[in-house]
Amino acid sequence: MCIFCNIKQGQIVLQNDYALVIRDNFPVTPLHSLVIPKRHIAEYFDMTDGEILAINNLTKETRKHILNEDSSVKGFNIGINVGQVAGQTIFHSHIHIIPRRDGDVDDPRGGIRNVIIEKGNYLEEKFNNEKS
Repeated sequence: MCIFCNIKQGQIVLQNDYALVIRDNFPVTPLHSLVIPKRHIAEYFDMTDGEILAINNLTKETRKHILNEDSSVKGFNIGINVGQVAGQTIFHSHIHIIPRRDGDVDDPRGGIRNVIIEKGNYLEEKFNNEKS
């Protein structure tokens, strides 16, 4: 049974005709949210254009909602895992919206590139290669 097909009304933060927003049960940072299509669909690339547009609009609305709730938020990481090898563990498409605050990590450079640790600091690697 899909946990995203059985979300209780009390968990929903925002919604539109095609998608809804909940807080992540295992947040990376406070207010980490998930934008989830209402229709059960395994991955992002199988969504209709209408679903993608509605999800994009809800993603923007979620950003505004988070900023209104917490003025310490200064940036966001937005991510989608597609497929098991990319880390997807719930096979109902969803978008992570992760609020970021000054100092929440020592060095935020590379952002989502840090999914593969040694790829996160690509500018330093490039600079060192050019010096050699």
